[in-house]
Amino acid sequence: MKPYWPPILASGMTARAQGLDRMRALAAQLPDQFANGYRDGTEAARGTLGPRPRPTYAVGIGGSAISGDLARVVFERETKVPLVVVRGPALPAAADRDSLAILLSHSGTSWEAVSAYDEARRKGMRMVAITSGGELAERAERDGVPLIVINPDMPPRCSVGLVLGSILGLLDAWFPESNEDRVGRIADRLRAQHAIYAAHGGLPARLAARLGRRLPFVYGDGPLLPVARRWATQLEENAKRLATFDEVPETYHNAIVAWDRLARSDGHRLATFFLEWEGTHPKIRASNRYFERMVARKGVRTLRVAFDSSDLLEALLEGTLVGDLTSLELAARGRVDPLAIDAIARYRDFLAGSSAREAAARRS
Repeated sequence: MKPYWPPILASGMTARAQGLDRMRALAAQLPDQFANGYRDGTEAARGTLGPRPRPTYAVGIGGSAISGDLARVVFERETKVPLVVVRGPALPAAADRDSLAILLSHSGTSWEAVSAYDEARRKGMRMVAITSGGELAERAERDGVPLIVINPDMPPRCSVGLVLGSILGLLDAWFPESNEDRVGRIADRLRAQHAIYAAHGGLPARLAARLGRRLPFVYGDGPLLPVARRWATQLEENAKRLATFDEVPETYHNAIVAWDRLARSDGHRLATFFLEWEGTHPKIRASNRYFERMVARKGVRTLRVAFDSSDLLEALLEGTLVGDLTSLELAARGRVDPLAIDAIARYRDFLAGSSAREAAARRS
């Protein structure tokens, strides 16, 4: 796998320290990525998609798919366009020539996105590819499919702002009014927030210290569920820590039973994050407080994170920023390189070898 950071270390820096610096620098780029992606998306949309909304499928895996998740909740709240996120190679049966497929693959080599591209082409769907290159870009250029090219010199999980902005710009005409001024305002506010959050002793540092070595459960309501997922996956990739996420109030109708039976001897190993924003329903807030009290009695550490915005899109990006910085604080505390993803590289090598063995077996 191509490294995302030059292998030659800066003078006096370890690979771990350099990886941490690189990832912190990329986190700081979130506002600019978001604004630039929106601009690229609006340019790609000109003369290609038209103003008529159509069912849309965002297809991707991992760091690419999370941008589709974030876009989906905005579309659900603000447009009449159904946006479905597909994490796999097969499109739903409902996808047809009147639908739009947005193929998301940072590397352009994800077999799931490439397979979905081929299926969408067979179905005669409109398509747009968002990628840095690879097979996906080659197919798009060959077939005259609109292509939004993203920077290949970063890990896929660090391009979330760029891809989210691209999707919003691409489909901007389907909103009741243009998001241009809104995107600029949010980007400006994110820059100011980053300076506060990234400061020594800022919220991410405090959250990392409070979490310690406990296993985190990240909870968000429906609109913030993609942010909860993002927190969990960033803790896993950046901090190399197991994490899980779930949706409230759904968890209060099932998982609460298991939490109620949790032994206090196990509670000290666990922590809960509750993500909220100004749009969180009062009954969900009350339910969260009830749940906090219940698990705190069992020794579980509860951490509440509120995003101070009435604009859902802004809250989603602020939540992404806080989660990313918290995961990097945990990486620093755990003395791990957030840039390293050796396990994923080994998995991809296995998959490539498996495909080669299958092809050889068919030829024989």
